[in-house]
Order: sequence, then C-alpha cells, then structure tokens
Amino acid sequence: MDAVIALLPGDGIGPEVTAEARKALDAVAGRFGHAFEFRPYLIGGAALDAQGLPLPRETLKGCGDCDAVLFGAVGGPRWDKEAPDKRPERGLLSLRKALGLYANLRPATLLKPLREACPLKDALLEASSFDASPTFDMLILRELTGGIYFGSRGRKDDGRSAYDTESYSYREIERLLRVAFDAAAGRRGKLCVVDKANVLESSRLWREVAKDLEPGYPGVKLDFMYVDNCAMQLLRAPGQFDVIATSNLFGDILSDEASALTGSIGMLPSASLGEESLKGLGRMGLYEPIHGSA
Repeated sequence: MDAVIALLPGDGIGPEVTAEARKALDAVAGRFGHAFEFRPYLIGGAALDAQGLPLPRETLKGCGDCDAVLFGAVGGPRWDKEAPDKRPERGLLSLRKALGLYANLRPATLLKPLREACPLKDALLEASSFDASPTFDMLILRELTGGIYFGSRGRKDDGRSAYDTESYSYREIERLLRVAFDAAAGRRGKLCVVDKANVLESSRLWREVAKDLEPGYPGVKLDFMYVDNCAMQLLRAPGQFDVIATSNLFGDILSDEASALTGSIGMLPSASLGEESLKGLGRMGLYEPIHGSA
C-alpha cells in the first residue's frame, strides 16, 4: 500500500510523540512492504507564532490532499490570552470540520498489567466484567462536527449574558450511529446511546434516529442511558459497556472520564474518521494520542 500522510506535530510534547509514531510507521512499512510519504505542516500555537493563524491555508489544503493525518497536540499556557478564534484548539476543531471528520473513536481498555493504576476496586470491575475478570473494554464514539461546539454563540446585554446553541440534523446523527452500530456488530453486540432526552429536544432526535436504524442491525442490542447516569455507571460498573455513541459535548466529557479509569491517559489513541475515501484507502482519518500538549 502507498499512502501520503500529513504530519502535524503541533505544540508541547506533540513534536516528540509524532516523531516516535513516524518511526513506528516506518518500521511497519519496511516489514510489510508499504510506502509512506510524510508531509509536515503547522497547526495550533506553532502556526500562530509563525503565521498568525491556528490553521494556515496550506495546512488545510495539504491535509485534504493526503490520505490520512497524524496529529500530535495543540495548546499551552502561552496562548491562553488569544481571542477565541485564534486559540490553538480552534485550529484542530476547524480542521476536523473542514475534512468532514465526524466520528471520533475513543477506545478505553484496562490492560491487566496496568490494573494497579486503575482507581476502581476489583469488586466493581468484576461485577460488570464481560469475562469475570477485573477489566473492561469499551469504545466511545463521539460526534465531532456538530452540536454545541459548532452552534451559534454570542454575548448580549453588554456582555453580561452568553449563549451557545446545541443543534443536530438527522443526517449528522445517522452517519455517526451507523459507524457505532457497525462497531458494535464487530465487537460484543451492545450499543448504548447516551443522551439527555428527558430535557433536550436534540437528544430526543438522537433516540428517534437510533430506533430507525435498529432493525438493520439484528445482532446488536440497543440501549439508551441519560448522560448523568452514564457518568455514574462508568465508575460503578464500567464493564457493562461495549460501544457508547453520543453527542459532541457529552462524548468529550465521558471519553475523558473513561480514559482516567485505564490507568494511563497517555497511552490511549484516538481516531477521527470521515466519509469513505475516493482513493480506495478506506475512510479519511486523523489519528492522535488523547493526551494534551503538556
């Protein structure tokens, strides 16, 4: 396989981890006869310092011309006073949106050698474990390009009142849930859609879409859970979860909570996927560690 990979080291520890990841990919290429071409670009604080923008045009165009993106990290205290549209994190959000990377896959697995680093007792882990051992293995799918992070926002009343808007279309929810159903079908066959349907209209639409898709996946057991209950259940019985699908905001919070249970957030990967590539190499994807830039 030949592939062109955009390399976005970013800020902080980002350049260090992407350099090591590149070594690993070079080893894979040599072992299995692949050919990877890496093209470096600026993003985040590094791009701000060099060009005054967190996502330069050449970075966006370059990533669009590549088959995949390998990303490090963005942000740091030195850019905390930047305007909201100039913050390093805005570069990553804008890149995800521009590339149509709507499905964020965040696995959270407790590896047995890291058991002692997990803050939960054996009894809590074993009670819900899929194999009666003190472990868990879940996949959280977070919608990435819609919801409150991309809705209308602003200030009024001389800046003393602020608002953000949560909005989802049927199509935005459907494409994320199809990825979630497919993932569950290839795992243990359990999908939990997490929402706040008792108070949010957008969450009620999530449930409607999930129920519409359910007949097409007879091997998947579909459940629903309120987000506040899910936050508690992750601590009480994490082994009950196989695949979780949820909105941008809820997924952002829950995936970080789940990652803290694995013992080391620094070892967990993340993949942000878009539509199928026209080049025959699967979905367009951005791959990154989930830790920050520190």
